[in-house]
Amino acid sequence: MKIGFIGVGKMASAIINGLKTTSHDIIISGSSLARSREIAEQLNVTAAPSHQELIDQVDLVVLGIKPQMFEPVLSELHFHQPILSMAAGVTLERLGKLTNPELPLIRIMPNINAQILKSTTAICINEHVSEELLTSAKEITDSFGTTFDIPEKDFDTFTALAGSSPAYIYLFIEALAKAGVKYGIPKGKSLEIVTQTVLASAENLLQGADSPHDLIDKISSPGGTTIAGLLDLEKTGLTASVISSIDATIDKAKNL
Repeated sequence: MKIGFIGVGKMASAIINGLKTTSHDIIISGSSLARSREIAEQLNVTAAPSHQELIDQVDLVVLGIKPQMFEPVLSELHFHQPILSMAAGVTLERLGKLTNPELPLIRIMPNINAQILKSTTAICINEHVSEELLTSAKEITDSFGTTFDIPEKDFDTFTALAGSSPAYIYLFIEALAKAGVKYGIPKGKSLEIVTQTVLASAENLLQGADSPHDLIDKISSPGGTTIAGLLDLEKTGLTASVISSIDATIDKAKNL
């Protein structure tokens, strides 16, 4: 399959790096021909002279442009093949109105971990997507991480849980590392300690049969240090704050 990318930002570039492990041919078109050629050389792919010339020679178009650019960019283009969009807040219905509602349309939501080929990615489709095309789309998304079939009505929630949450996780890691600095551990070492602990804790959760609650109970000795810290986190409202941040993320996604 020949896959064309219109818009080649950080996420599209990460996906292209994942696709290099497959047999697909890749062609790109960026904000200008000069920019397209520059990025194509960096990624070792082919640059198209224009968006429309890309569309006219590929089997699948991947839209990597920002949501606010959809109307000005897509209004000038004519599509005749399946389209895959990764734009937050752009529904399949809206994508169809901007392109062609009779075309097979696929919507995905990857996250920043595509940069290390470990994205958590949601996928949904319109009624014109065949099983064969869906399989091909999942092959693409699986090349840079793990794919989840998510109903489109839940995409905004997924965006919060998987798309935005890495930023919240990094904030938590940064806060723990600062606590280490407060008590005399150098920042670099403190950050490495916390990062390795977070990584192993997530792997423990994935590989084992215990729930988060089970693991919390195993760590919390009666009258010990962990339960004291946990109770202080709840006193300052960690759970409520996390859920509130998800609420705010979903609200913003719905109004993009």
